[in-house]
Amino acid sequence: MIYKASIKDAENLARLAAAMWIKHSAHELEKEFKSVMDRPGNAFFIAEENNEPAGFAQCSMRSDYVEGTSSCPVGYLEGIFVKEKHRKKGLGAALLKECEKWAKSEGAIEFASDCGIENGESLNFHLRCGFAEVNRVICFAKKLGG
Repeated sequence: MIYKASIKDAENLARLAAAMWIKHSAHELEKEFKSVMDRPGNAFFIAEENNEPAGFAQCSMRSDYVEGTSSCPVGYLEGIFVKEKHRKKGLGAALLKECEKWAKSEGAIEFASDCGIENGESLNFHLRCGFAEVNRVICFAKKLGG
């Protein structure tokens, strides 16, 4: 079962997200999710199996420039994760479909996403789900001396 999450689901969402975004604690993520969940242009979905949270997706509407798109606003997959024991059952694709359906209802005619250049698993998921790769980027930074 997949459903649109609400504030009461923020703790479960954060636990799932912390397994993907390992540099952030569940507590930090819960606080962040609660701050954006009720804002227009944001949606979270939870997949459950056997009454247990198995995965989640976070999507938004973006009005800034989105690589490879030509319309505005664009639905955007901010994050998607399925627990390992629940993978290979179509939950990720089903979560993505809910995000796409939501974005269409918000007026989007395009949907976009990204992943780290080294994340082959995510790249393959996106390609299997009908995304086309539109760009690759390597970012740079350095400290400026006194």
